[in-house]
Amino acid sequence: MPAVRQAFTRESADARRADLIEATAAVLAEHGLAGTNVRAICAKAGVSPGLLRHYFDGIDDLVAATYQATSDRMDAIFMGAVAAADDHPRGRLQAYLTASFRPPVTDPELLGAWTAFWALARSDARMAAIHAESYAGYRARLRELLIACHAPDADRLAIMLTAMVDGLWLELSLDAASFGAEAAAEMLERALAALLPG
Repeated sequence: MPAVRQAFTRESADARRADLIEATAAVLAEHGLAGTNVRAICAKAGVSPGLLRHYFDGIDDLVAATYQATSDRMDAIFMGAVAAADDHPRGRLQAYLTASFRPPVTDPELLGAWTAFWALARSDARMAAIHAESYAGYRARLRELLIACHAPDADRLAIMLTAMVDGLWLELSLDAASFGAEAAAEMLERALAALLPG
């Protein structure tokens, strides 16, 4: 009987990159910036350090790619919430804002990774650029939703609501028992009622 050759498939480059990005986010969440290094990331991903260097130009490149991927994932979640909302402009606005108070955005691991990204954005030009682009995109989409609700001074209101959402999300992530997601959504609704016409 002839020998049977075992078939195998090699993971695509995109899948390998995605695995390394996911591992980086997990290591940042578990160990913070101080504990994030090539060895820890590769151990989490189950790959050799050489593989990391094959797909990324070092750990700084990988952390930046992780920030970009995380930002893109959050953007997709927020836009998905809008798409799933009713057609009423106020409902779409509310869905966009309150998506930050529900899983997977409230995953405790996300806090660890996100605070590391914020810290790096203060000292690393590439991370600062990713941060600026991400937040500008969030505010631009929020501005469009506010304009659909006939909000006055939509630009400034988008900045204020972004800060409010970030603050509530941060408090929920640090201590979910303090007021809860429903209370956060209610606070936002009250703010919108006071700020928007009609």
